[in-house]
Amino acid sequence: MTIEQIERFIDNEQDCFSKVFLKARTVEGIFIKAPDFFELKKKNFWRIVSVNRIQEYQNSKDINLSRIFNGQEFTKLSSKG
Repeated sequence: MTIEQIERFIDNEQDCFSKVFLKARTVEGIFIKAPDFFELKKKNFWRIVSVNRIQEYQNSKDINLSRIFNGQEFTKLSSKG
């Protein structure tokens, strides 16, 4: 997916659980805007905290709990509500 498509989705679904369909698997979590957000966005990379680490992330705000994914591997994005 393109940077613009992903950014539009993030702006519309801010702080919502998302389902990210990758070419090889599916990831559920939330997109986060860490201090390196704009630098990563330029290269079509995105930080996602998976559902099993969200509680810990909300308590600590530790960006090391996130993983960085390449937007070119995204095939579909959907909101989980």
